Amino acid sequence: MTDHLTTADVAGVARSNRSEVDDTAAGSGPGSAPGGPEAPPLFERDDVTRLRTRWQEVQTGFVDDPRRAVHEADELVAAVISSLSETFARHKGELEAQWREGEPATEELRIALRRYRSFFDQLLGT
Repeated sequence: MTDHLTTADVAGVARSNRSEVDDTAAGSGPGSAPGGPEAPPLFERDDVTRLRTRWQEVQTGFVDDPRRAVHEADELVAAVISSLSETFARHKGELEAQWREGEPATEELRIALRRYRSFFDQLLGT
């Protein structure tokens, strides 16, 4: 189990030592346990601001050059997806390094699963 982690744990690496959560929350909806682990933001606030500003520029440019605007939109979306992938790969590596030191406790696995669920819901917009 320590060699085959997925990106599910990635969302919670930075918060792996967070306080205990409600034991019944593992089967409930996202954010239902007060103080429980939630998926961290996919991007830092400054990055979101920068990306939204860039999107506005792309959208505004459509009037003058629609083809170029669509091309730039494609590049911007690809950059966002690439950044997200790199972030989660880095977090996964950190988590795998932590878990190589020993088998994770059931509680750590439960918290990781909750983070996966939160991240999954966040990606699907639910």
